[in-house]
Amino acid sequence: MDINQKRSRKRRISLLSFVLVVLAVVLLFAFAIFLEFSHKVSSVRVPQDPRADAIVVLTGGTRRVEQGLQLLSEGRAQRLLISGVHPGTSPQQIATLTSMDMPMFECCVDLDRLALNTAGNATETATWAKSHHFKSLLLVTSSYHLPRAQMELESVLPNVKLIPYPVSPDSVDLKHWYENLAATELLLREYMKYVLAYCRIRVMLFGELLGL
Repeated sequence: MDINQKRSRKRRISLLSFVLVVLAVVLLFAFAIFLEFSHKVSSVRVPQDPRADAIVVLTGGTRRVEQGLQLLSEGRAQRLLISGVHPGTSPQQIATLTSMDMPMFECCVDLDRLALNTAGNATETATWAKSHHFKSLLLVTSSYHLPRAQMELESVLPNVKLIPYPVSPDSVDLKHWYENLAATELLLREYMKYVLAYCRIRVMLFGELLGL
């Protein structure tokens, strides 16, 4: 092996070592952020005596809707939006499923049937909140979904106060997620969605700053 070949090999080894070190640092950083994310989700608490102009419930579980309607019946807000309702679901079905009085449902509950995902929830909620001139919202969704949901809503409603109201999922115990494979997988999936949503929102904001 001549001198040039030796130098070329050393450069390749150095480059590979550098790439591996960078990759290891990135993975460690991502893991640290995941641990912080998981701790935030598992330690979130229900706010004491929460009150706001209105309530928004992001669909994805019956308990979310039940909790939102209970807050409304307690007088915690004036009006409630259930975002992401299936087109085939009627107000009567929701009222029956949640044991809600139909008169109150007809009076103070709105249904959004357009949103297909969390970003859509945020867009439709923003339209609804602005049309009613609401300045504060109780955000009701599952505890693991709160960070992403709040981030999406803050991006479209920067001047509206958001009060997160977590609902514990029925299927998994997030307080001890590290002891449960299903809970760990749930948090990993949500963490990836959170990271992707964060990147998308930042790109959109950067584009707006550039006038794109």
